[in-house]
Amino acid sequence: MHARGPIAAINDFVVKFANVNGSGSASANELFARSILRMGVPVSPRNIFPSNIQGLPTWYEVRVTEQGWLGRRGGVDMMVAMNPQTWAQDVREIDTGGYLLYDSTRPIPPSDLRTDITVIGVPLTAICNETYSDVRQRQLFKNIVCLGVLSWLFEIDPKEIERLFGEQYKGKEALLASNVRALNLGRDYARDNIDPATCQLRVRRADAVGDRIFVEGNSATALGCVYGGATVCAWYPITPSTSVAEAFQSYCRKLRHDPETGEARYAIVQAEDELSAIGMVIGAAWNGGRAFTATSGPGISLMTEFIGLAYFAEVPAVIIDVQRGGPSTGMPTRTQQADLLSCAYASNGDTKHVLLFPEDPKECFDFAAAALDLADRLQTPIFVMSDLDIGMNFRLCRPFEWDDSRRLDRGKVMTAADLDAGKTFGRYLDVDGDGIPYRTFPGAHPTKGAFFTRGTSKNRYAGYSEEGPVYVDNMERLLRKFETAKTLVPGPERRDAAAATRHGVIYFGSTSPSMAEALDRLAASGVPFDALRVRAFPFAGSVKDFIDAHDSVFVVEQNRDGQLGSMLVNEIGVDPARLVPILHYDGTPITARFIVKAISSHLEQTLSIERRLIHT
Repeated sequence: MHARGPIAAINDFVVKFANVNGSGSASANELFARSILRMGVPVSPRNIFPSNIQGLPTWYEVRVTEQGWLGRRGGVDMMVAMNPQTWAQDVREIDTGGYLLYDSTRPIPPSDLRTDITVIGVPLTAICNETYSDVRQRQLFKNIVCLGVLSWLFEIDPKEIERLFGEQYKGKEALLASNVRALNLGRDYARDNIDPATCQLRVRRADAVGDRIFVEGNSATALGCVYGGATVCAWYPITPSTSVAEAFQSYCRKLRHDPETGEARYAIVQAEDELSAIGMVIGAAWNGGRAFTATSGPGISLMTEFIGLAYFAEVPAVIIDVQRGGPSTGMPTRTQQADLLSCAYASNGDTKHVLLFPEDPKECFDFAAAALDLADRLQTPIFVMSDLDIGMNFRLCRPFEWDDSRRLDRGKVMTAADLDAGKTFGRYLDVDGDGIPYRTFPGAHPTKGAFFTRGTSKNRYAGYSEEGPVYVDNMERLLRKFETAKTLVPGPERRDAAAATRHGVIYFGSTSPSMAEALDRLAASGVPFDALRVRAFPFAGSVKDFIDAHDSVFVVEQNRDGQLGSMLVNEIGVDPARLVPILHYDGTPITARFIVKAISSHLEQTLSIERRLIHT
């Protein structure tokens, strides 16, 4: 046995399942996570899956965390290894003192194991072969038998799993009974054959979940679009954004049909490609609808020309970018924050677009609804910069809130009454200095308020012009509008250390949960940090103030090239030497361990240099 001894923990450990895609493991793995959640203990699951349909490796990682840390911790306390293809890799990943649970129907050579972990073999295949005659049932119920073993080892209340079965198979009693039977097969085997002291990881009932909800970011985004008044969704399937459109369709079927006539009050179009999708969104919005599309990095690349048209012609559009690993096809089922530059400056020429950075499903809901208002208010494309980690994983978050008295903000729209009253209408005329002109909807008036929408240069009254001063006048007005956007987008959130510090850290989006944990761990080690979570671009003035107030500022992001750092330098003129990039881009969600190690390493190097200079 290993010198350190087995890891012992209550409500604070990481379990990782290594499976084959298409083996039916996903449902059982999610049941495992939800059963612990039902016991009042927060969990943070992450599905790591391949970009094919069946046959390649897939992993499902569950962090059990009564303290409520929802980011990836890093490391694995128990590996449930069910995939021979990835055996060696999976065994290596287990922390010293951890546990390996595997199907022992076929013996494993001692050379393929480790002496510093506890190995728990369960003949899952043999149990299922003895119990079931159908080949498919053998495979599917093997996952439930394994769940039964784990529930016994961790002391998870089996009644919670049975209740989940009941919800999943309501009205299908035969399936309910067969799943309960498979669960008990695993529990009975573990009880009769495994010493309870073998595994020292335990789940104890707690009251640490509170009123938080457990939801995927893409589903939250779709619901935010419904509440935000979206009437048109045009999209083309692409991982990891497809479920945004699918969820929007599902919600609309429930919420957007006339109760008397049954008529749909929405339009959802699966276009032939991403270029068509954004074209439909722009056309719908020009005509007065509230429209959005959902896509990912490759789709943004295809949409760029139309995005430039919407920017220059000043047509509202909302683009949900669920970011994934790039460039090109990249890693379709891995996460990154690597579309910032391509979205912020999408199109040829001088463009600047508004970006919103949600940290969790709650903000996906809030920002999706807000984006529709902002698009109308600013008459421009708005990007909601989600990513695969938020979008396709269940996350605990605060409940969604909605004020029923809230009204849609359509921005500056000149009505027929305004036109009849003699108000001057210039489609690109800035009447009050905020850079935002008035628009009219098609058909607003039989003889007034019409204009020609074009992607070419034009004057304040939408007339074609190639005159330099006219072009400059329009481009400077667009910059004023972008300045106005600073006052409308969500502001940054600051978290100051308990003690004064020279060091700051800036982060955004899905980095947030791991960053929160890393900040606490750094503070506990005597290295306090002030922190600023950026929630939108353009950046508020307080972002520069934060950087100026610190000797060095670490910029933590999940891409190779430090895209947020580049934007900070480009947009607010900070000295690049004051920004220290902390970059994570292997496609897995960033961990608190990674952040702490990277920051600590840089501080140690800096301190070493300072000591050498003093000595010299």
